[in-house]
Amino acid sequence: MILPAALLLLGVLTAVMGPRLLARADWPDREPVVALWAWQCVIAAVLLCCALSMTFSAAAAWRAVGGQVFATAPRAVVEAYALGTAGLWAQTTAVALACGGLWSAAMLVREVVRARARRRARRAELRVRAPLLPGERPDSDRLVVLEGERPDAWWLPGTPPRLVVTTAALRRLKGRQLDAVLAHERGHAQARHDWLLHCSSALAGGFPQVPVFAAFRDEMHRLVELAADDMASRRVGRLTTALALVELNEHRGVFGGPCPAPQAHVPARVHRLLTPPDRLTSGRRLRLTAVASLVPVIPVLVAFAPGLRALG
Repeated sequence: MILPAALLLLGVLTAVMGPRLLARADWPDREPVVALWAWQCVIAAVLLCCALSMTFSAAAAWRAVGGQVFATAPRAVVEAYALGTAGLWAQTTAVALACGGLWSAAMLVREVVRARARRRARRAELRVRAPLLPGERPDSDRLVVLEGERPDAWWLPGTPPRLVVTTAALRRLKGRQLDAVLAHERGHAQARHDWLLHCSSALAGGFPQVPVFAAFRDEMHRLVELAADDMASRRVGRLTTALALVELNEHRGVFGGPCPAPQAHVPARVHRLLTPPDRLTSGRRLRLTAVASLVPVIPVLVAFAPGLRALG
């Protein structure tokens, strides 16, 4: 059966060409929100190719599965897909892709469970270090200030969400720089960037030998920060946001040499804020979004092409 192999080939081609085209483009840093969408569409297309290939392989390998997949299809459509002509190759492909799907789901569950465990531990620490004041409701959306020698600020997702700032950060942040930090962290929360990071980390951790998933994880970590920077800069200005970034990260040594992975992009983020590139026009942003949205549609068209030809 040719269709499952064609879908797998399309998935491989998308996994190879998608990251290369995005890496060569000059607009992802200028429009990180559009770039985030484009990356999600590329990954969705790759996963969709695998899912469709698994479905058709299983339908060709086992008559019971084929009967369920094509239960309401006309006879001409069933004959167009040539069910029953495949043998061991279809069975092996279906089982391998099914195992890959189950492994991906398991990795995502593991990532979410670990994130929730870390979140519970940090919330327990907050309750000890910053207990509720008399009369304060536990579900209130409050800013939590912790005693700390290092300037830091972070958003803790959950119900309710918490924005945590250390006293050292309050001493260093001047003027509206604190507003910039708050807007940046709220940008992460409003866009649910934590779920993007969970999904990308699960795929990269579950399939470490697949370059597209590693690139997806790295770009998600970078692009969500750029998107949040833009949200903060629209609220308080680019210079204020850049100065807030410097104040929060200067003690980590990120501006004087090699720095750890979580802060590796801070110098580039500051430079981007201080020398902002021209944004794309709304028309071009719309076109890029539309083109990216079409990428996951291609596997669907390939999958339904034999049936559509038979009906036509």
